Amino acid sequence: MEELEESESGARIFRYSETQENKFEPAVGDSENIEAISEHIEKHVGPIEMVFHEIVSDQVHIDVHWVKPSDSIPFHVLITSGMSDKPMNVPEGIDAPKHLELCLLLPPDWKMEGMKEESMEEIFSDENVYWPVRWLKTMARFPHSYNTWLGVQHTLPNGENAEPFADSTKLGCMMLLPSISLGEDFFELKIENTAINFLCLIPLYREEMEYKLKHGTEKLLDKFDASGIGDVVDPERKNVCAKKGLFGLW
Repeated sequence: MEELEESESGARIFRYSETQENKFEPAVGDSENIEAISEHIEKHVGPIEMVFHEIVSDQVHIDVHWVKPSDSIPFHVLITSGMSDKPMNVPEGIDAPKHLELCLLLPPDWKMEGMKEESMEEIFSDENVYWPVRWLKTMARFPHSYNTWLGVQHTLPNGENAEPFADSTKLGCMMLLPSISLGEDFFELKIENTAINFLCLIPLYREEMEYKLKHGTEKLLDKFDASGIGDVVDPERKNVCAKKGLFGLW
């Protein structure tokens, strides 16, 4: 972490470089943790259709659990396990969970529908399909690779300029929030003396991230509410902070 900045809204901005990344450290999953998370998913979300296992793991072993759409939850749900195997480096004085797992919600027509183990590699070779899984794994490993932390309302861009995640979308940043669609009971899992919180990845456009840094998360969420934008990914959704007018003003 090279320097500490503040945005116009007063939010902290942390910058990281590749030179600060920890050296490769092989990891295996905590079987008891995985089992508890799996039970939590099946209790509060639905039956797990498939687990995308990680072959080689660095820092922590990240698997992604897939729950297919159902009558009660009409969208795909992807949920990590393994991020919470190690505590994050939450700064002293900040009241935030040290153990997190992440989820991401995809529309029912995402290409994953009908996927089987033998077709997974072929389908995921298309970055337009795979980028949500890639970013779940990227963000789940990030705090452990850089000795830092992630929490509610944090944003992480795809590179310095928040480049689009794939050719099929112009979204290029992730924000962390509790999932409204999955309900409060899903938000926390307690295992003995450890509390694991589950946060949802909300993809943003670069302009939305910049607006959040300038005006704060609540102002951005007000714009989402006004446009009917929820926590299920729409790669072509409206950009609520698209610059307008001759001078590109908000």
